[in-house]
Amino acid sequence: MTMEAFRSSPDAMPISGAIVAGLSSLDPASWPQTSCSDAEGIHYHAACEVSAAADGSAPLAVTVNDPRGLAMAAPLFSLTYRLDTPFQGSLGAWTGRLVDQFPGLLALGLLGVGSPMADHCHFVRRDWLSTSESTTAHATLIDAVEREARRRKAAVIVFKDITPEDEVLVGNLLAARGFARLASLPVAVADAGDSEDAYLARLSKATRKDVRRKLKSRDAVRIERRNDIAGLEDEIAALYRSTQENSKLRYGDFEELPRTYFTEVAHRLGKDAVFQLYWVGDRLAAFNLLLVGADRVIDKFLGMAYPLAREHNLYVVSWMENLRFCREIGRPLLQTGQTAYASKLRMGSRLVPSAIFAKHTNGLLNRGLAAIAPWLALDRWDPDLREVRARTKAGEQ
Repeated sequence: MTMEAFRSSPDAMPISGAIVAGLSSLDPASWPQTSCSDAEGIHYHAACEVSAAADGSAPLAVTVNDPRGLAMAAPLFSLTYRLDTPFQGSLGAWTGRLVDQFPGLLALGLLGVGSPMADHCHFVRRDWLSTSESTTAHATLIDAVEREARRRKAAVIVFKDITPEDEVLVGNLLAARGFARLASLPVAVADAGDSEDAYLARLSKATRKDVRRKLKSRDAVRIERRNDIAGLEDEIAALYRSTQENSKLRYGDFEELPRTYFTEVAHRLGKDAVFQLYWVGDRLAAFNLLLVGADRVIDKFLGMAYPLAREHNLYVVSWMENLRFCREIGRPLLQTGQTAYASKLRMGSRLVPSAIFAKHTNGLLNRGLAAIAPWLALDRWDPDLREVRARTKAGEQ
């Protein structure tokens, strides 16, 4: 374990920040209930850490402790980040060829707060932190991360995918420390509705008709729900890779999963990790990994066999089945994550904004980073979001 603790101020209530060997290294008795009930909370991150460790990655987390114990914590990750990661399509292909010719040209060592395997940066906070305690804890956490970045000689520090609620709490603190704000990819969220008919009634007439037509193929599909995937690990991993390969978008290390990811998530989350399996005959044609939280279900990953899944309209079938599951267990929201926005908006989702705060550890270069931050925003280059903005602009004119 790496440990570097320090006092935030000699005159303040004793409080210290430290870098530890992952959230899973913390005493489970210190885990706050709010974090435990979050769909991508501490149990989920513990599963991610264990699976990453199996692939040789050392888990990291930052903690803040005061006289009452753990006040705050957050997962950390370290990787080599390519500045052209947001670029898609022909521009992404061009920069990819450039990097092939000049390896390391656009690469920066990065220390990130959050996780590549989560939609949002998850702050583990003690239940019922006061406003002043929260401000002090956040400031101490930022101090600890900056010290660790200097120790590692990381070029860039990133707070990845901050929610609008958390931005209120930490945004001003980060801005005061010289962090630039970049728009990240928003997160799609759909209301499950009181019934299938009530949900469909909110869609456009054309979409409603199309969904009902495609749902006719549901009769030819056997749907199975599991918490344990023993014996299916290789098939599920293959379906995930198949969907990756069929995607037109590329986000490098941010879309790679450890080999034992699905197994560890199933083991660590138990009943709160649900695998919806879609069988055509005796062949597994698709799966969804669903994470159950206090107020929502997160459709975390989808894997499909092509062209079989398209022939049986399994995207629509699985979407409607996931909404049915939300209603069945009393969760009003279905969160379907980032990217593939065209189909999600068509199916009635709304987009919740997300932010990245980034800082170069070199002061001069950080001013340059702030200047080009709008060009590096992830939402700027997503093709679906660009089309949405173009349609919105045309409608306004």
